[in-house]
This record gives sequence, C-alpha cells and structure tokens, in this order.
Amino acid sequence: MLSGSIDLSKHSLCCVAAALAFILTANTFASESPWQVPRTEYGYPDLQGAWNNINATPIQRPRALEDRRAYTVAEALALESKFRDINEQNYLPSDANREAPPIGALSLTITEILYSDSKTKLAFIDGEYRTSLIVSPSNGRFPFTENARSKDIYGQWRAKGLKAADGPEFTMIGERCITGNGTMPPMAIIGYNSNIQIVQTSDYVVIMGEMVNDARIIRLDSVHQAPHMKKWLGDSTAHYEGDTLVVHTQNYRPEQSNMRLVSSEKLQVTERFTPVSDNTILYSFTVEDPVIYTEPVVFEFPLNRLADGERIYEFACHEGNYSMPGMLAGARRLELEAK
Repeated sequence: MLSGSIDLSKHSLCCVAAALAFILTANTFASESPWQVPRTEYGYPDLQGAWNNINATPIQRPRALEDRRAYTVAEALALESKFRDINEQNYLPSDANREAPPIGALSLTITEILYSDSKTKLAFIDGEYRTSLIVSPSNGRFPFTENARSKDIYGQWRAKGLKAADGPEFTMIGERCITGNGTMPPMAIIGYNSNIQIVQTSDYVVIMGEMVNDARIIRLDSVHQAPHMKKWLGDSTAHYEGDTLVVHTQNYRPEQSNMRLVSSEKLQVTERFTPVSDNTILYSFTVEDPVIYTEPVVFEFPLNRLADGERIYEFACHEGNYSMPGMLAGARRLELEAK
C-alpha cells in the first residue's frame, strides 16, 4: 500500500510537471503570436479614440534627395536631435531689454511659437524614417500640371483682377473660420491642434478635429450625393476592407483649395485607415485632380494615439468673427488713400 502510494505520488508529480511545461510552452507561443486588430461591437476594426498626426517630415521631399524614400538611421537621429535643439531654443526666455524690431519687419514672438506643435520626430513607417509624406510619385513631390496654381478658384479670381481683401469670399476659408485642415479629407499636417477623435457606429464613422472642431460624418455606403451638391468637407462614403477603413470623398467646394493642397472642383480623395498597433494607425490617402496634377498623388504618415491624460479641447476661431471687418476696412482705406 505504501509502495503504491509512493508510485502514485511520482505519477502525479510527473503529470504536474508535464502540465506546467505545456502551459509555459503555450504562453511562449502566445507571446510570439502576431498582434490582432481589436474589433468594435459591430465587428469592424476598432479605430476609436483620440489621435494626432504630429511629425517633422515635410509634405514634399527636398529636391536634393531625389528618389530617396527614407533616411538612414544615423541621418534620422541627427535630424531629430537638431529638431530638439531648435525646439529648446524656441522655449528659452526672451530678452526683456531687446530693441523693438524695425518698422515693417516681421517679428516672430515666443507666444507665436509656444502654441505650435513641437515637431521633433520624423514619420516612421515600416522601419523607415521617411524623407517626405508623399510616397508617389517616386520623387516625393507634387506632379503639377502647367500653371496649376492659377487653375484653382483663387487663381481664377486673381486672373479677373480680384484681390484677397476685395471681400470675405476671396480670403482663405481658414481665415474665415469656416473649416480647418485638421479633418478635411485628406487630413493634412497642420501647425497646431493636430488632434482628431474617431467614433464608429454600425452605419457611420465620425472624425472630429480639434482645429475648428469640424466633424466629418461619413456614411458606410457606396453612393455619393449628386455632383452639384458641393460641401465644405466634400461628400464622404466608406467601407471596410479587412482591417482597413476606406473612405472616398468628392463634391468639394472649390474654395477648399489651400497652400498645402491645391485643388479644383475635380478633386477626389481616397483615404485608408489601417491600425498597425494599439497606439498607431497607418494613414494613407490618394489625391486625384486632373486639373491640378498630372497623376495621382499618394501620401502616408502615422496617426499616434494621444497619451493618457491628454484630450481634445474646444477650439475657438475668432479671426473670421473679429478680424475680417478690420482687414476689409483697412483695404478700403488704402484704396481711398491711393486716389
């Protein structure tokens, strides 16, 4: 009996050891398994949360880099160190005894720097430090048609002799506080308030930007509204392709043309949102506008989740409310003085 008990104990110990070995092996394989894209309650890839698109990579590649898509690691680290040094210099206290700038000179004060985003990191995608946000054409630059900048609505108005201060309609819509570039498809890199929030339902996706607090309401549909129904943010429809949200937008108002993305009424944009980790979405978009560009232009950059404790705030744009009368009145005064 005693001998049998001893044998049973040995058998039990062997079973326990085998079970532990199995658990450890299973955990090892589990830890090595690829990251899985989380899903919403509707089964869609979960893109929800607050994100920003801050990075120091330029939209267009410097001409000297030609077709170089990425920096070497050494080059990238040196550039980011330089960006940090510049950022630290910008935050140094101003000299209280400095002289006033010359009459008519542009003075960039510390207050104008402090509200801007600190761009110290290059866009890092697929193990590469990108040299430009444009990835196609291969030279990383806009493929403009001949005299492209004169073909948007503002160029057409200038050709008719109209000037920026002739009326509120002729100033950029950002100055009029109508929309901001933070959520406009495509979502451009902007100087500050580069934050968005994404909400998904069974039938819609909503993207709200901190800049001007625009909210894009995107239908999960494939049918666009009639072409004559122009909107400030265009008409967006969307569908899911596996782990990617694909958004197509057209029917833009021509006034949406801006210095970052010149466009005409023919503008169409296809965006792709693909989560690649818990804290990163790969955002890519293709711009098509045969009036302005000779071929489609493709951009890529990461959207990074806001850190814990960070949030989106209300944005109050008052230039259009208070500055516009002064701008127009000043222009009228100059016209009177010129007579």
